Amino acid sequence: LPLAKHLGERGITVNTIMPGYTKTDINAKLLDNPEIRNFATNSSVFGRIGQVEDIADVVAFLASSDSRWVTGQILDVSGGFCL
Repeated sequence: LPLAKHLGERGITVNTIMPGYTKTDINAKLLDNPEIRNFATNSSVFGRIGQVEDIADVVAFLASSDSRWVTGQILDVSGGFCL
């Protein structure tokens, strides 16, 4: 995230999220496949597929002043998929 250093001088934070399997309209057909759904469910330490709200809450945090000291980060929002 090289932009974080460049834009930080102007007080702009730059972050990104790395979501895991999330139930959305765009991938509903994919998650209808039992094998894929089971893989996605079992890949999370919480034993479920992410919901849009799970991702949206992190995005809302990053867009808020509460994240003013967070920059140059990739936030894993996968329910522990990468653990």
